[in-house]
Amino acid sequence: MKSAAAGSEDSDVAIAAVRAGADVVRELYGGRLGRIDKGGGDFATEADVAAEKAILDVIRDRRPDDAVLGEEGGQQGAVGAGRQWLVDPLCGTLNYAVGNMIVAVNVALRGGAAAVADPFSGEVFATDGERAWVCGRDGADAPLAPTSATTLVDVDLDPPFPSAPGFRAVDLLAHPGFGERFRPRVVSSTIALAWVAAGKRAAYVTDGGDLSGSVHFAAGIALCRAAGCTVTGIDGGPVGEGGRGLVAAADAETHARLMSLIRDVSARGE
Repeated sequence: MKSAAAGSEDSDVAIAAVRAGADVVRELYGGRLGRIDKGGGDFATEADVAAEKAILDVIRDRRPDDAVLGEEGGQQGAVGAGRQWLVDPLCGTLNYAVGNMIVAVNVALRGGAAAVADPFSGEVFATDGERAWVCGRDGADAPLAPTSATTLVDVDLDPPFPSAPGFRAVDLLAHPGFGERFRPRVVSSTIALAWVAAGKRAAYVTDGGDLSGSVHFAAGIALCRAAGCTVTGIDGGPVGEGGRGLVAAADAETHARLMSLIRDVSARGE
């Protein structure tokens, strides 16, 4: 079992890494950036690549024996390494490229510590695998306290929709029961998961396959779990191999309401 000291040391690495990436994202914001086409309408910018390099420099310096899976650089490090860092240097690339500041820098140790940086607010959300807190701009730390009080639910509408026609997140927004209880938001960045853990959002819903080892989602999922949120797939099962999508809710009641709506939408789509 991981010791508290080990978890704290790993969270320090994660925090330092996302801060290094966030510095690059802020520095390059608003400039003319070359794009790297990934196909299917997806792309990276020079900022994505530079931020990932800054993050990897921190991990290599502090954890030279660990492996890394990066959004831009792929698998790096020893194949047989017992530890792997998952790195998404700029989640919300399209937002960033068009001058929208809603982005996140994500770093997670698989099965352990994680951190998410908001480059423009200066906030860093972190977990050592057990506790979850936010490092404020004033340097003070405060525990994350999820709440559904805002009633705001972020829904990921990006294709593909692997669960269609049974379920598409966009159909959830059209359900009358959704509008009676919640208010939709679409930020197109996994910063929304950190906001669920911090009480700025009531929930987050996305379709997809196994997201537990995703460089995009691993850090946010770790934050939500450590903060005490209810986290499952869209089928209500565990997030993991064989799972589908993600529902991260501030509390069990909000999660139950959303699952009831999802089941209803799915039944209509079948």
